[in-house]
Amino acid sequence: MKSNFYRKVLKNGMTIILEKRNLPVVSIAFAVRNGGVNEKEEEKGISHFIEHLLYKGTPTRNPKKIADEIEKRGGELNGFTSEEITAYWCKIPSKHIKSALDVLSDMIKNPLFDEKEIEKERLVIFEEIKMYHDTPRLHVFDEIQKSLYDKTMSINLAGTFETMNSINREKIIKKFKQVYTPNNLILCVVGDADFNSLVDFAEKNFDNKKGNVPFNKFNMKNDSKIEFRSGIDQANLVFAYHSPLAGNDKSYASLVLNTLMAGGMSSRLFSEIREKRNLAYAVKGERSINKTFSYSLIYVGTMKENINKVKELILQEFEKVSTTLNEKELDEIKEQLIGNHYISMEDSQTQMVSLLIDEIHGNAKSFYDFEKKISGVTLNDVKKLASNVKNDYSFFALVPK
Repeated sequence: MKSNFYRKVLKNGMTIILEKRNLPVVSIAFAVRNGGVNEKEEEKGISHFIEHLLYKGTPTRNPKKIADEIEKRGGELNGFTSEEITAYWCKIPSKHIKSALDVLSDMIKNPLFDEKEIEKERLVIFEEIKMYHDTPRLHVFDEIQKSLYDKTMSINLAGTFETMNSINREKIIKKFKQVYTPNNLILCVVGDADFNSLVDFAEKNFDNKKGNVPFNKFNMKNDSKIEFRSGIDQANLVFAYHSPLAGNDKSYASLVLNTLMAGGMSSRLFSEIREKRNLAYAVKGERSINKTFSYSLIYVGTMKENINKVKELILQEFEKVSTTLNEKELDEIKEQLIGNHYISMEDSQTQMVSLLIDEIHGNAKSFYDFEKKISGVTLNDVKKLASNVKNDYSFFALVPK
């Protein structure tokens, strides 16, 4: 697959990426190197707000026409905002790639930011904020990040009612002009496409304007908290700990550790908490690995009477890993991760996002070094990370009253 990978940084700073495939489908994304981590506390949510608004029309396309030009050709259209990136993507039969490029580039170059649409979409995001709060599993993920970091990193990507009410059209346009410039943009394509044609399209359709993406400092911390809520029957808890940053080879050791602990039905904590003791249905591990912040977490849904027991089991298992992990188990987890990596490549849209994330972290080409990097993880790397967890963790539980 690596031989079918192409990457070029244009004179205007825009990055073009292609993983060429023979199937007659393409996944295409225009992404900007900007997200929640680049926002001030008082404007938290503005990147996500802009993402929503770019689907609301250009001088030549209203929202329905934007959707029609993709969906009526069999395509899917969507976008996402994370702490480090905002992306606009579609998946479409490759014979319609020109139409898709035209629509997506029009969206990111010529948004109307219509005043009426801004006010309508503000109401939509208010409902999204409520959804995050009212859905226990989403709420605990928000709260654990708040337990790990302060300032802008302690606020949900969608913002708050206060920040969203303070963001007006003038602020939106100012932020858009600041960050939506070619030197901050990535065009990433996975599928049946011609690289030279993509480069030619980008060179003809994007100017040389320069912008800058600000970075707002924040601090790491460790807090533990229990929140009580009426109307729920299950306790939702998250145990999290800081991990090595993306770009650091030790981040691969943290992936091994997270998978060992809660990466599926064969993991240590699934076995200890669910299979042996029947304390939970869901036991899952997740990671948020980025250039400026990084953490791993374990989520468990259990009875409120069991939250301290589950927390103690988690800590005990990390301690066991730090002393008893052996080469055989380590090799098994490595094989699991390498297999998962190749399976994830099957879907072009998933692969597109993976390449974008690796590009944000340095260079998309590093995606293809995954097997080598995982294979290089040592027993001592993983044991040391496991040993550090007991002194560097945060805990949050949402518990029925």
